[in-house]
Amino acid sequence: MTKRIKTALVAASLGFFAVSVTPAAARADDPYWQCVTFARMFSGINIFGDAWTWWRQAADKFRTGKAPETGSVLVFRPEGRMSRGHVAVVSDVLTDRVVRVTHANWGGSRGKVEENVTVVDVSTSNDWSQVKVWYKPSNDLGSTVYPTYGFIYKGDRDAFGGSRQMAENTLGAGQP
Repeated sequence: MTKRIKTALVAASLGFFAVSVTPAAARADDPYWQCVTFARMFSGINIFGDAWTWWRQAADKFRTGKAPETGSVLVFRPEGRMSRGHVAVVSDVLTDRVVRVTHANWGGSRGKVEENVTVVDVSTSNDWSQVKVWYKPSNDLGSTVYPTYGFIYKGDRDAFGGSRQMAENTLGAGQP
């Protein structure tokens, strides 16, 4: 319980430092960023298609896992209004349960890039399967809990000696 309180306090104090990359007043000629286009360019993880498909596509090409690393991509599962999922690049790992992400086209920042947004692991198993995301308008963590698949790490799966079987053993067989 103390660890959860500490994590919440860290998230609350760090959320104040989340800044938007784009100015408040958008111009007509500003680019409109989709999360997948931005994540691919910012992370160097060359996956295409809707965000929810990234996890499956990464299985044979990249390392995947349940622990955040700077530069990895957090893949959100499709749910509710987020029917195509979402991807966000980890810009900083603050604790084992709190990271900052840089992402595009999220919530009130449609088509815009947000930098260093606090994301907190609220899963009971400490496995990043459920997260809350800092919500700038309320200056607090949002009330919505978002399901995630996990993290995709930059670099070929084979470059790290990983195999499909090793990944299944680590992450659990039959996972999408």
